[in-house]
Amino acid sequence: MADNHRINFEPVDIEMEVGEQENILDAAFRQGIHLMHGCREGRCSACKSYVLDGDIQMANYSTFACNDAEVEEGFVLLCRSHAFSDCTIELLNFDEDELLRGIAIQDVRTEVVAIEPVTKDIVSLRLRPVEPATYEFRSGQYSDLRIPGTEEHRSFSMATTQSTSEHIEFLIKKYPGGRFAGLLDDGISVGDEMSLTGPYGSFTLKEGHVLPLVFIGGGAGMAPILSLLRHMSETGNTRRVHFYYGARTPRDLFYLDEILDIGAQLTDFEFVACLSESMDPQRIPGSITVEEGNVTDVVRRREPGIGKTEVYLCGPPPMVDAALELLESGGTPKDQIFYDKFTSPAFDQ
Repeated sequence: MADNHRINFEPVDIEMEVGEQENILDAAFRQGIHLMHGCREGRCSACKSYVLDGDIQMANYSTFACNDAEVEEGFVLLCRSHAFSDCTIELLNFDEDELLRGIAIQDVRTEVVAIEPVTKDIVSLRLRPVEPATYEFRSGQYSDLRIPGTEEHRSFSMATTQSTSEHIEFLIKKYPGGRFAGLLDDGISVGDEMSLTGPYGSFTLKEGHVLPLVFIGGGAGMAPILSLLRHMSETGNTRRVHFYYGARTPRDLFYLDEILDIGAQLTDFEFVACLSESMDPQRIPGSITVEEGNVTDVVRRREPGIGKTEVYLCGPPPMVDAALELLESGGTPKDQIFYDKFTSPAFDQ
C-alpha cells in the first residue's frame, strides 16, 4: 500500500494528508480545501505552485502550462503532481477567504429525469440525486459526468442552485462528433442512471464583495451564469448586474423569459443579447436589448468602466480568450476576473 505524506501550504499555513496514488489537487478536494484550479488536466496553469521542500513528481502535463525551465526551478502543477515525501509548497494563486470554505468532493449516483433541447445544439439535462439523495455545491460550480460504461468523464456546469435539490440541471452544447453529444441524441434516456462527481470550480460569488458585476457568456456558458443569477434572486443580493450573452442568431437564444423574470427581482439588472450573424427582430421579445456584433465587441462599447467591476466569463474557449484580452486592455485587475475554461478532449463542455 502506498505511503501517505503531509503537505504544508505556504503562506497560508494549511496542512493536509496526501497518498502517493492521488494527485495533490484531488487530495485537497477530498479534504474540503479549495485550491485554485481550472482544467484539472495539466493544461491551464491555474494550479501552478512552487515546491519549497520535498519530493514531488509530475506526469502528463503541457509544457505550455509549465515549461521545462519552470520545472527545473521547482514549479509544479498540483493537478499533475504526486508527493513521495512530506512537502512544503508555496501557493502562487489563492483566495484566502475561499481556501477552507470548499465543499468536499462527492460521488453521487443520479437518475435522468429530463433531456430537452433548448436550441438546435444545446440540451437541458436534468438529473435527480439518488445515492446520496442530496448533492451539495455552490452556485457557479461544475461537475464531472461519467460516460456510462467507461471511465471517461466530461465536465459541465450546473445551472440550478442548492435550493432546487430535487434535480440538478446541466446545459450541454452538442459538438459534432462529441462523445457526450452522441449520448444525448441516442444513448441515454429518462430513467437511466448516471454517475456524477463534484463540485469543482471557483466561479462563485465572493461573500462581502460589493463591486458591480459583469457577466459575459456564450453557448452552454449560460449554465453557471444562470445559476449565479438564480442564487442572487434567492438571496436578495443587491449588486448591479450587466449580463451579455453572445449568440449567432435569435434562434440560439433561450431562457429569455426566466432571465427577465429574475432580472425584475434584482436591484439593478440589464441583459443584452449580442448577435454576430442575424438580427431578425421578429424572433426576439421587444423587452430584450439586442446589439449586433461579437459579445466582446459589444462589451467594449457598453462598458467603458469595466476596470471597476468584477467580471465572470463562461463560454467557448475563443470567447474566453477574447474577453480576457479585452479585460487586460480595460485595466480590470486579475483578482476581479473569474472563469472556468473547459478543455474537454472532445470539446463536449
